[in-house]
Amino acid sequence: MASSPTVLMRLMASAYSVAHRAGTIVRNVMTGGDLGIVEKCGPNDLQTKADRLVQMSICASLARKFPRVTIIGEEDLPPHDVDEELIEDGQCEEILKKAFPPQYSSIKEEEVINMLHSLLNNIYYFFTGLLDHVTVLIGIAYEGKAIAGVINQPFYNYEAGADAMLGRTIWGVLGLGAFGFQLKEVPAGKHIITTTRSHSSKLVNDCISAMNPDNVVRVGGAGNKIIQLIEGKASAYVFASPGCKKWDTCAPEAILHAVGGKLTDIHGNPFYYNKEVKHMNSAGVLATLRNFDYYASRVPESVKQALVP
Repeated sequence: MASSPTVLMRLMASAYSVAHRAGTIVRNVMTGGDLGIVEKCGPNDLQTKADRLVQMSICASLARKFPRVTIIGEEDLPPHDVDEELIEDGQCEEILKKAFPPQYSSIKEEEVINMLHSLLNNIYYFFTGLLDHVTVLIGIAYEGKAIAGVINQPFYNYEAGADAMLGRTIWGVLGLGAFGFQLKEVPAGKHIITTTRSHSSKLVNDCISAMNPDNVVRVGGAGNKIIQLIEGKASAYVFASPGCKKWDTCAPEAILHAVGGKLTDIHGNPFYYNKEVKHMNSAGVLATLRNFDYYASRVPESVKQALVP
């Protein structure tokens, strides 16, 4: 272990363990059978007990160790004491042994922003059995840029049988790399688009059609879509619509960029993550592991004009 781990090293090591704990919380809620569903802003905007417990666990666990870090979470929860059973105090030793990029060695706690996404719309995946779409995201931003991230899939491997070991945690740091999966690419010449499963529209479909895809893979969750890219199941993530938020893209962007990919809005503009930034990614999302320019060049002008940054 490094003799004096930097703030980023300690934060990533904690975020990994916290995300792992969050995955356990999600599985326990699912097994218990009481999802504790409430409406947030209407019947199409629901929140589960898992959403609430996961965000409480992540926020309280990180805030206890890193009190000066700014934490921005998806769920708007009232402040109250958090049960000690939800607190994760551990750190991933493997991460603490890594040689982190020297440009991050002087980062101070107060300069870091955590963007948290718990389980947006994952209630749908609980009921439909698409459990591999469920993700917990913890993104880390510095100077407005997504530099590190964690994606936990609580139900990864759920189709392998009753005795299968469930869950995995993927993580990455810009300049270091990404870990917890096998990096693969779509075969050369194939154009496979991954996009929204539940928020499609004419604008989204027009943009996808302009890419002349060989196949379209519709899955839930921004984190899950980035996993499609880094595991060779899709070559581009195209979402020509507002709706995606900064906490959806921060962690996946950092992981994708750590392996040489690119994620921007539909115009090719980078996302910025700071305390005052608007949460909505109003100009959509375009991401690829390779050949970003090919897909960016095919975005219709009509789509660009409809989506204002």
